[in-house]
Amino acid sequence: MTSQTFLNSNGVAARQGLQAVVRWGSNVVTIGGGAPVRIQSMTNTDTVDVIGTAIQVKELALAGSEMVRITVNTPEAAQAVPHIREQLDRMGIAVPLVGDFHYNGHRLLTDFPDCAQALSKYRINPGNVGKGDKKDRQFGQMIEAAIRWDKPVRIGVNWGSLDQELLADLMDANSKLPEPRNYKQVMYQALISSAVGSAQLAQSMGMAANQIIISCKVSGVQDLIAVYRELGRSTSYPLHLGLTEAGMGTKGTVASAAALSVLLQEGIGDTIRVSLTPAPGESRNQEVVIAAEILQALGLRAFVPSVTACPGCGRTTSTTFQELTQQIDNFLRDQMPVWRKEFPGVESLKVAVMGCIVNGPGESKHADIGISLPGTGEAPAAPVFIDGEKRMTLRGDAIATEFQAVVENYIRERFGAPALK
Repeated sequence: MTSQTFLNSNGVAARQGLQAVVRWGSNVVTIGGGAPVRIQSMTNTDTVDVIGTAIQVKELALAGSEMVRITVNTPEAAQAVPHIREQLDRMGIAVPLVGDFHYNGHRLLTDFPDCAQALSKYRINPGNVGKGDKKDRQFGQMIEAAIRWDKPVRIGVNWGSLDQELLADLMDANSKLPEPRNYKQVMYQALISSAVGSAQLAQSMGMAANQIIISCKVSGVQDLIAVYRELGRSTSYPLHLGLTEAGMGTKGTVASAAALSVLLQEGIGDTIRVSLTPAPGESRNQEVVIAAEILQALGLRAFVPSVTACPGCGRTTSTTFQELTQQIDNFLRDQMPVWRKEFPGVESLKVAVMGCIVNGPGESKHADIGISLPGTGEAPAAPVFIDGEKRMTLRGDAIATEFQAVVENYIRERFGAPALK
């Protein structure tokens, strides 16, 4: 099953292929086959902690995660899953839950049917389903559960837990070639063979092709690009994309953005996760925010109004524009959970907050609404542009508060509600 690509309305490549459906209740999330690229995240709570896990799932969902994966590694965790689902339903959070299974998933899905039903998708790692004669049998038990409960699966290969028997076989075969390939090329082949071969095995067991998503996650940028380019050419299954163990902070953010952007621009990737190691005390939501920013920067999706701001220079020795930019950005993000329902389309809004007159008016005219703050030595006035035209000039110590009110009024007028008085 090979796939083809086409250009979408934004001029970005999109991959044609199978489309999977993940759902909970009335919330239906389509994956692949021309559907929007979806954001996924994963909790880091102990799944046995029902309340703590439900709260983190809710936070991730409100931040923009369209599916949330939870660890299901013990009987106690499996018993907790339906209670987590119940708590989420009570809070009105219909985000699909994905169960992450390793080693004992066949037993947990068989022994705890309430867990199997409460999950919306299963993640199966072919490298961790068993060895020898047990491997296919235990893999088959998980596929049987997926078929029984009508749940899609992600067959997720990771080079940190690759099927060593498969890798050894491929290495032996490679050593007999007239011109053996290097180790990394054989590793790529092993990753792809494990994922695609397991998907085909699942189909032979009765799993529908459009119920299967695959991934081959690695931690190197160029490795990920090479593996997924081959996957994109050779299969029509929807692809989950992510740099595994990306790291912390700037390193993890930049590496994920570099790898994912190249592939997404080529139409490869149907769901994504930015696997950041959070700093102590840092919100888990950061990985969702970064994933959304990557998709929005590429023009693939819009999640929150875009705020354009200059970096500052010697003309902007005042920190006013920095403070206003942060204030407006935080304000827009904080309001989105409500505005997304009240003002459909508000996520496409473009706001400019500029620090001086050099590029300020021009950028403000290109935005839906923009302000140019006075730079060093400039007149203490802040012209405001709305829909490309100068509408007012703000002065004094309350510019930030007044501009925020202007933005909120604009949103209400443009996206459906009466203006504030």
